[in-house]
Amino acid sequence: MDSKQFHVLIYHCFFMKKNTVQAQQWLEKCYGKSAPSKTTICRWYADFKRGRTDTENAERSGRPNEAITPETIKKVHQIVFENRKLKLREITDTLNISYGSVYTILHEHLSMRKLLSKWVPRLLTVDQCAVSQVARYNGEIA
Repeated sequence: MDSKQFHVLIYHCFFMKKNTVQAQQWLEKCYGKSAPSKTTICRWYADFKRGRTDTENAERSGRPNEAITPETIKKVHQIVFENRKLKLREITDTLNISYGSVYTILHEHLSMRKLLSKWVPRLLTVDQCAVSQVARYNGEIA
């Protein structure tokens, strides 16, 4: 169950005039370890007492992530498949984005990892594994 659904349940408990202890006991009885903590329940109760009626999370301040976009992911993908031996720093210099953004794109969005100094997809097929082992045996892969 996600946090938004728990917020609705906490609002229901507040609306039914249950206190925070009763709400926590009821949620733990029904949802076990996935139930929200007492601190979370108290924070939402305080918001509801101040007049809040929506259960959506509020917008957060801060700079939005501008580097990890579909266009940037495509660019990194093209760069890596043109030269699989590139280092992260070389990609960051080419695209002028941070090291951490390139790392996130490669590892989380493209599911790639560095293997024998080359970027490869994380899940190789059996044929790809066999070809890479033969190439390594023949000395083609350094």
